[in-house]
Amino acid sequence: MGKSLKGKNMVICGYHWIGCKAVEIFRAEGANVYVYTHPAGEGVPCVASYCRKTGVAFTLERITASNLPFTPDVIASVYYRYLIKPEVTERVGGRIFNLHPSLLPKYRGCSSLTWAMVQKQATAGYTYHYIDAGCDTGNILLQQPVPIEPFDTQQTLYYRVMFQAVQNLIPAVELVLNGAPGVPQTGEATHFKRGAPYQGVIDPAWPAEDVEHFIRAMTFPPYPYATILGTPVRTMEEYVAQRRSGK
Repeated sequence: MGKSLKGKNMVICGYHWIGCKAVEIFRAEGANVYVYTHPAGEGVPCVASYCRKTGVAFTLERITASNLPFTPDVIASVYYRYLIKPEVTERVGGRIFNLHPSLLPKYRGCSSLTWAMVQKQATAGYTYHYIDAGCDTGNILLQQPVPIEPFDTQQTLYYRVMFQAVQNLIPAVELVLNGAPGVPQTGEATHFKRGAPYQGVIDPAWPAEDVEHFIRAMTFPPYPYATILGTPVRTMEEYVAQRRSGK
C-alpha cells in the first residue's frame, strides 16, 4: 500500500477482526487514528487489545459529537454495534461511512449473513455506504457479491466476506475524501433486528433442507449453535441423531 491517508485524521468505529484490520491498514497508510470499540466477546479478536499493543488511542465509550478527539477527515464504521447519531454525521460534514455485510438494500440491520443463509440465498456480499439518519439506508459507495458455498458456515462466510471487503477499504475512504455522492439504494429492502433467527431454535416441522441451512447459518463458535429440543446441534448428522434418540 501507499500512503494515501498520510496526515489524515481518521476515526474508526470498529469491532471484531475487521475492526483490528482497519486499524492496521489506516496506520500503514500514515493516518492519525482514533478508535471507538466495545469489550470483546469470547473468541472475538479484541480491537482494544490490538490498540494497546500498537499504541493507538481508543475508547470504549460510545461515539458522540462531544467526545471526538479531533475533527476527523473521515469516520469509518466497520462492524460497530451502535447506531451512530446524526449529531456525529453533522460534525464530520457527512464524511462518514459504514461497511455492511449484505448487498443493500437487502438484509439491513443485524445478522445479515445469518439471515441470507437461513433464507437459502445463493449470494451474499458487502456494501460500503454513507451513514445517514436511517439504518443502513445511505447512498452506496461500493458493493461486491460473494457466493454462499453449499458447505459454508456463518463463520466461514463472515470471514470470506470480510476478507473481500477489506480489499476495498482504502478505495471507499478515498471516495469519501473526494466527495463522491454515492448511488441511492434501489430495489426491495429487508430489515432484521438484533438476535438469532427464530431464537436459534429448530422447528422439527421444517423440511430437512431448511434445517441444514439453519444449522450452518448458526455455526460460528463460540456463539451458540442451533438447538433442537434444547440440545445444541453442529451438523445435520447430529440433528438426525437427536431426532432418532427422541431427546
